[in-house]
Amino acid sequence: MTTGSTGSTFPKWQLALLIGAPVAIGLTYLYWRKSADQGGDKLTKKKLADIKDKTISLDGDDRSRSAEVKETKPLTGRALALHHKNEGNKHFRVGKYDLAIQEYDAAIEHCPETEKNDLATYYQNRAAAHEQLQSWAAVIDDCTKAIACNPMYTKALIRRTKAYEQQKQLAAALDDITAACILDQFQNKTSLVMADRILGELGRQHAQEAMKDKKEVIPSQLFMKNYFTSFANDPVRKMVIASSEPKGFVKAKMLFDKGEYDGIVAACTEEIESSEAEAEYKLEALLLRGTFYNLMANYAEAKQDLDAVAELETADKRLRSNALIKRASLTVQTDSETPEECFKFFAKAEDIDSTNCDIYQHRGQVFILMDRMNEAVMDFERAHNLCPDSAIIATHLCYSRYRMALMTKDDTAHRNAMKRFHEIIEQYPNCLECYSIMAQVLTEQQEFQEADSYFQKALKLEPGNAQILVHRALLQLQWQGNVEEATKLIKQAIEIDDKCEFAYETLGTIEVQRGNLVEAIKLFDGAIALAKAERSLVHLYSLKDAAIAQINVSKNMGLSINNLSPSYFA
Repeated sequence: MTTGSTGSTFPKWQLALLIGAPVAIGLTYLYWRKSADQGGDKLTKKKLADIKDKTISLDGDDRSRSAEVKETKPLTGRALALHHKNEGNKHFRVGKYDLAIQEYDAAIEHCPETEKNDLATYYQNRAAAHEQLQSWAAVIDDCTKAIACNPMYTKALIRRTKAYEQQKQLAAALDDITAACILDQFQNKTSLVMADRILGELGRQHAQEAMKDKKEVIPSQLFMKNYFTSFANDPVRKMVIASSEPKGFVKAKMLFDKGEYDGIVAACTEEIESSEAEAEYKLEALLLRGTFYNLMANYAEAKQDLDAVAELETADKRLRSNALIKRASLTVQTDSETPEECFKFFAKAEDIDSTNCDIYQHRGQVFILMDRMNEAVMDFERAHNLCPDSAIIATHLCYSRYRMALMTKDDTAHRNAMKRFHEIIEQYPNCLECYSIMAQVLTEQQEFQEADSYFQKALKLEPGNAQILVHRALLQLQWQGNVEEATKLIKQAIEIDDKCEFAYETLGTIEVQRGNLVEAIKLFDGAIALAKAERSLVHLYSLKDAAIAQINVSKNMGLSINNLSPSYFA
């Protein structure tokens, strides 16, 4: 939850961004609402039969009595094609898919080439039969032919989407479902859910590939400062070394204290690889190097270094517990499927050093991210009891109580939390975290002017804090709908800190809303290069993939995102 960490939240996204719909002003993401069907009489058997017929997924089914009358003249051309199509539908309904395909073959053969809509229907129906046989390549081929005849054929697009998904051709599936959503004016919830799922699958695929080749990027000085400040008992930061010999860990500590981070890993490595007689600070070097590897997304090496410290039973307990806290953080960042595995490391740290408030402070943040507020409150209370003078812990405790009050709809607890926020700010007038979180709370309550004043106070304390500038930009959107001012603030944030992932992502999202998709993709790429956690990469790739899909569809369908009807937007 520290303002210096871009990876401190579990991102949530929905399909609205995929289709270029502007987000609710001031929010990064838009959620479509589920609406329940209203009223209605009990279905009769006839109604049930009608519904069953509609689920067959066949088009142009002519089952009227006139269709059953025998023709006195031999059928030819379009009429003969229609006859074979109807016969194919009969076979389809009783599960005779091979026979249905034969009839659809005949329908296609006899259909005049000028009857494009008829041909599209026959290809689509044949694709439906192939789908039942799980012949995915044939489904794709027939749907492609149907769409060539009728480019606005939503049913064929959706069916081809399913086939592409089965074939793991997720990018192609995303293009098709995006087109279908546009044609349906985004009213088909089944299509929206399908698109959301495909977007997530594609994002995970790209994120896993990216994690394998992730380049090391040392975060900005401000990020590093705020990260280490979030530990009240960081053993390396608190160390005082008498020696001034600039080599090994001593050099690393000197660089660390100056905020010159580029040479720290090399200096720690020098200490670690030196002889036992010379390596006075080997464990401290392992901990510091492991910490930097973690922050640079070099996770395999980080795990190795941090485990070496944590598993050495003779090591100082503060070193071990600090290493375990960071191992827990590493697990959250890298294990998107089971992030709760991090709690094993927190529990082990607690067994080793139960008086270390950092354990409860950082575990409390994870509980907040998982919406487990009761456990978050308990952890922050323990942290506060151990470190009663920590402004950051006091602020996070108050915030967790505030969130709990909202969840339980406890008005008294809510008023008490707001009162406590003001008390903390009065007690710690120089705590950036206090102003930042208070501003975000006030934004939630739509107290925009007061929220903006707190962001400005935070910026006076730390003018170079890019994240505060981005939060203030989002406030401008929600408060006044001022896109130009928001864009200006975010660009200013990037100038101040070109390693602010949050700034690139947010500006990219705004550019999507403005229809500047090519620029948005560049910005998402900038955020991707800086992202450290797989979960963040899944989110960022989903944004990028959505923008790419919009470009592909707009080209293929001859549409302009900027010219979409206002009714398309939520």
